Amino acid sequence: METSNQRSMSTMHGASSQETFQDTALGLVSTRSFPAIVGTADMMLKSAGVHLVGYEKIGGGHCTAIIRGGIADVRLAVESGVQTAEQFGQLVSSLVIPRPYPNLDIVLPITTRFTKLMEEGNYSRLSNQAIGLVETRGFPAMVGACDAMLKAADVHLAAYEKIGGGLCTAIIRGSVANVAVAVEAGMFEAERIGELNAVMVIPRPLDEMEQTLPLASCWIEEREPLNLPVNIKEQVAEIEVLRLPDLTKLPTKIAEELWNDE
Repeated sequence: METSNQRSMSTMHGASSQETFQDTALGLVSTRSFPAIVGTADMMLKSAGVHLVGYEKIGGGHCTAIIRGGIADVRLAVESGVQTAEQFGQLVSSLVIPRPYPNLDIVLPITTRFTKLMEEGNYSRLSNQAIGLVETRGFPAMVGACDAMLKAADVHLAAYEKIGGGLCTAIIRGSVANVAVAVEAGMFEAERIGELNAVMVIPRPLDEMEQTLPLASCWIEEREPLNLPVNIKEQVAEIEVLRLPDLTKLPTKIAEELWNDE
């Protein structure tokens, strides 16, 4: 009896999971550059009503953006992402999976580090600022590009990303004008030192883009609770009592003293 109940419960759970994923699709676009995949993901988010799950970096410079949404929206977003990646000259492959089985999402490592940080109540002071990415082949070229960008404009170095194959990307934040000036300076410095692979400037990133980008711990702050006095009425009453004069110290025989003086 117990075995039959367990089977029926598992069957109901599987049916409910299939209903949840019935009208959704999974979309993947892969590139050979981190700035290219960020720009591709930004275009996919802005072209259709999809959600950016995160990025997968498998080494050798290969990066994949994973999106989720309705089947028609995912197809449209992937098509826009493919066109964008082709314009960058960095497209590797793309895929649309309509109605993926729930077990596929459980096994695949498509969660994001930033989602966990948001659940803990942390936030970034660099939110709602333009994003600049400079990718080089070789670490010294990236460090030199970072130094040049920070000295060229009022920007902040948010983090850096390594995707294998000697490719590393510096990520800066700031206003659109400052980011554009800084990226240009970083390009020249990277070419002088080593090899420049790709650059990207995203003027108005969406919230989901903010959640999936790496961020250095120095720009992540914990929300502090607001401390308010619990017994406000008691404190006010105590202040009022202290301000009142002490009636016990006032003279009580004023009339007798005046009579003796006369």
